[in-house]
Amino acid sequence: MTPIRHNSSERPGRSGQPDRSGQPDRSDGDPVLDAVRDCVLAVGVRRTTLTDVARRAGVSRMTLYRRWPDVRSLVGDLMTREWIAVAVEAMPERRPGTYARTLIVDGLVAGVRAFRAHPLFRKIVDVDPELLLPYVLDRRGASQEALLSLLADQLREGHADGSVRAGHTERQARSLLLVVQSFTLSLRTMTEEDDPELDGDAFLAELRTILERTLTP
Repeated sequence: MTPIRHNSSERPGRSGQPDRSGQPDRSDGDPVLDAVRDCVLAVGVRRTTLTDVARRAGVSRMTLYRRWPDVRSLVGDLMTREWIAVAVEAMPERRPGTYARTLIVDGLVAGVRAFRAHPLFRKIVDVDPELLLPYVLDRRGASQEALLSLLADQLREGHADGSVRAGHTERQARSLLLVVQSFTLSLRTMTEEDDPELDGDAFLAELRTILERTLTP
């Protein structure tokens, strides 16, 4: 999947406009992706078939085969659409007098919370977690590239307004993503929801502290 590049004034995967490579965003508002999302939420990825998706989307299987060779590639595009939307929607709107560091920290903490509550993410983690392993162990996906680009833009703004410590922008962005990925994917292995000192909210507060101390000059 082609990485989605954007700047701080653009929101990826939301407008349906071509990306900088000149290719249209085939996944934005796509009824086929809506259909596969419904299938996955109902039965999981392994039990979803292209026939099921075609029936829900009201298209023929041949129409699907022209764009996606199998269910996994279709689900890959679905995850890209959904994860980018979660990340973008979590980023707060810029307010007058607000430093870039505040926007970055607020957005990342809100993003972890939103991912953990997202029904598709929860379904995949519970039923088909192996789908996420390539993006944790082997390579970056399109949604990760999009988030890195967004983070890099905001870090540059933080360098400019003095709210973020000076450093290599791309390395800082990748390090932040590594931190929030670990909280997103592994947080439930560390929480005790019946203990307010070790529940999800307590760990998200700890994440906020980690991010603030990482970014503060």
